[in-house]
Amino acid sequence: MAEFISVRGFHDIFGEELDKFNAVRRAVRRILELHNFEEVILPVVEYAEVFQRSIGEATDIVQKEMFVFPDKKGRLLALRPEGTAGVVRAFIQHRLFALKPYTKLFYEGPMFRYERPQAGRYRQFHQIGAEVFGISDPLADAEVINISYKILKELNIDCSVEINSIGCRVCRPNYRKALVEYLNRIAGALCQDCIDRKDRNPLRVLDCKVPTCKEAVKEAPKTLNFLCQDCEKHHKELLDYLESLGIPYVENPNLVRGLDYYTKTVFEIVSQELGITVIAGGRYDYLVEEMGGVPTPAVGFAVGVERLSMLLKELPKKPPLYIVIPIGNTIGYALKVCELLRERGKRVELSYKRSSVKKQLELANKLKADYAVIVGEDEMKEESISIKNLHTGEQKKYSLKGLLSEV
Repeated sequence: MAEFISVRGFHDIFGEELDKFNAVRRAVRRILELHNFEEVILPVVEYAEVFQRSIGEATDIVQKEMFVFPDKKGRLLALRPEGTAGVVRAFIQHRLFALKPYTKLFYEGPMFRYERPQAGRYRQFHQIGAEVFGISDPLADAEVINISYKILKELNIDCSVEINSIGCRVCRPNYRKALVEYLNRIAGALCQDCIDRKDRNPLRVLDCKVPTCKEAVKEAPKTLNFLCQDCEKHHKELLDYLESLGIPYVENPNLVRGLDYYTKTVFEIVSQELGITVIAGGRYDYLVEEMGGVPTPAVGFAVGVERLSMLLKELPKKPPLYIVIPIGNTIGYALKVCELLRERGKRVELSYKRSSVKKQLELANKLKADYAVIVGEDEMKEESISIKNLHTGEQKKYSLKGLLSEV
């Protein structure tokens, strides 16, 4: 018989890893809801053009990493490699811009990229992202960075905030020209990928992880020296807001992000322990317009759930587990007890064993239960239960009415 295993880069999540995964999800969702973001559930599959147009034809994601396939009518579809493009498509398609003065949305789910599986990044990985549409004020940038920072504090993860501004349509062309001239001069020190990038997507060369390229671009022109008056003002105000919020940050002049749609603010939150980016985002003021919508400024970020899970040191405490042990012909009564406990928010398991109390207590220990709720025929007649603390061995009897108030 053939042995079935998961596809390379597609990962099962269970046990302690799942507990950490869900702890990250709960923390991120709670903080986003406190900031009045509303959830949108997006399809996993989009027309490939949604990503080609938004992310950029010259990006590594579009050229090398998308899972693309034709449907039965020959239309090109893609598994989503990131979330922002889908949110923008939904924002335009459903005319969400007409409902409120500005819109704050968040999404959650799997993303897909055909790349070499690496630490915390599989070919199917999970993100939670948030987007703010309709606000050009750097206060919105500060809010998304503040949320990102809060997530790390909540999870007790040590990371640094790196920030940069990459300008806009007005000042970017001058910077791009100066950068290309510099890259042409040092082309001999660049890897083959960066030689290919330097004319079609030169900013990506600054983000290359190859050591020789990192060294070669140290003296490259800095985006901050080419900002127009509006971008410079935006960046300065953002830094003032971050200082008001008490958020420590480092300006990283080589931070550009790998997607073409970014303008002005870009930021990454990098793990001090692993040296990997766990949260990243920035402003994209032209993307809605470029995808056919009305001109709408926007800013957002995304959290890598697996990567944050890897950094989580302590598992959140689970509520105590009660195991209800029926002795004799008491199954109906035991089911009633289970439901009463669950109605009061208790985590309850019903023992499926039909054996002695001793054997069932052994099962309770294997299941790591905290309390055994023993339901025998005497308890059923008396409408009572016996609760045994499996850590201390102490056992007490309660009337069923008492259970409602005392358990």
